[in-house]
Amino acid sequence: MIQRIQTVYLILAGLFNLVAFFTPIYSRAVADPSPWIGKGLAITMTIAMLLSFITIFLYTNRERQIFWVKMATCSQLVAIGFAAGILFTLGGFGSFLIDETMSTLLLIFALLAQWQAGRNIRKDQELVNSMDRIR
Repeated sequence: MIQRIQTVYLILAGLFNLVAFFTPIYSRAVADPSPWIGKGLAITMTIAMLLSFITIFLYTNRERQIFWVKMATCSQLVAIGFAAGILFTLGGFGSFLIDETMSTLLLIFALLAQWQAGRNIRKDQELVNSMDRIR
């Protein structure tokens, strides 16, 4: 159902990805001389964001919902990889790059929200399966 806690987690994951488009790490990625870095980060964040929002409405089939949450998590991991690569090319985690580090943390928070959503969907599926066994 839409009013479950995993819906909140999936909305948070999508919003974290959306907000990451307006952060310094994304602007640094777009300004990079290699255009594939900015495009790669944008594509992976967009895929993770869209999958998070779309997965909310797949509540009738929990197996499919778990599958798409896993795909969103994989895309999120790739986006974090792009962001970490950008951070390391800028000079690593330092006090002079605090804004970029906080931007990368948004992507990590989105990953954690997706992980929690998948965990809660699995719990719901196990509950339904246990109730089916009782009948």
